[in-house]
Amino acid sequence: MKKILILTASIGSGHIKAAEAIEIELRRLLPDAEITTVDFMDSRISRIHWFMKKFYLVMLAFVPNLYDVFYKLSGGSSGGTLVQNAFAYVMMPAMKKLVRRCGPDLVLCTHPFPEGAASLLKRRHKENYHLAAVMTDYSLHQIWLYPAVDRYYMATEEMRMGMIGHGFAVDTLMVPGIPVASVLQEMQDKQGVRRALAIPEGQPAVLLMGGGLGLGGIEANLKDLERIEKRLTLLVVAGRNERLKGRVQEMGAVSHHQVLVWGYTDQVHFLMRAADLLITKPGALTISEAFVLGLPMLLHDPIPGPETENAIYATRHGAAVWLHPREDLARAVKNLLHGDALQKMSKAARTCAKPLAASEIAEDLRKLLEEGEMIS
Repeated sequence: MKKILILTASIGSGHIKAAEAIEIELRRLLPDAEITTVDFMDSRISRIHWFMKKFYLVMLAFVPNLYDVFYKLSGGSSGGTLVQNAFAYVMMPAMKKLVRRCGPDLVLCTHPFPEGAASLLKRRHKENYHLAAVMTDYSLHQIWLYPAVDRYYMATEEMRMGMIGHGFAVDTLMVPGIPVASVLQEMQDKQGVRRALAIPEGQPAVLLMGGGLGLGGIEANLKDLERIEKRLTLLVVAGRNERLKGRVQEMGAVSHHQVLVWGYTDQVHFLMRAADLLITKPGALTISEAFVLGLPMLLHDPIPGPETENAIYATRHGAAVWLHPREDLARAVKNLLHGDALQKMSKAARTCAKPLAASEIAEDLRKLLEEGEMIS
């Protein structure tokens, strides 16, 4: 019986969603395998990890470009290695305990923190597990690059070529796309979903999301959308931000639009299917899900660093409009709702979609485990 350890990190929901998508496919392919999925930043794994996560999230509220500072600091060949090694050394003791407890044949990481710790442990203590990393960005960055990784799964061919340029072996690099839940391919028809939400026929539906933390200036966006005379259905996901949820409910009570609000929910795919336009921060998993559903996007307030690169990618391919600071949100939405702009963007989004990424990754991991079995 094969043992698989999937390591993710609750720093944004995207890393967790990628891990969940792959786990589902692995259980389908390897029903007898023992699969354990762990949030590497959970306090039960390490109080140090948990504190680092909390400190980062608090600081992010006061210093929005904090990630950009870290992103740039870890981007240089020498500085990047220094930062990477520092995080890997701090996190290696928790990784060692996990590996001793689970005895994995395969460690799969959807965040660079556990990847770095697993790479360091494998090299220093001669651990005999396969190590794979799923990059959850649309750009290549030093923070993901470690030795002793047997498989890298990435979003674009440009990233693969960049890694070849860094000297990584071609046979360790695959481009399946960013893994999304297979349920996206099974979503019922759009009109049926809209009827279930009591959205009037012919009324445009706009979905506003700010990730699991409810970031992204949703209150300000709602105020801007009040200037649009045409009645809209505004679907708002506040995430775990209870204060935001309460404020949206108050605003919805006096809005001339139909305003529906959710907190942290597992119905996001359902809401995305109902929407004609998504207004969101450009998280890589959110963008990937929108691609599969053919959902046009209006992107704003990217966290400097990888989210900026995500916005560039989606905009360059015609699937999104990037609203820059001081640009008029209401005017942008009115323009998109006019004519065939949304239809063109929907078609462009589907050309970027990689709905089978999770199943392709799972199949390759199955082969990797079989190869290891033959070698042993």
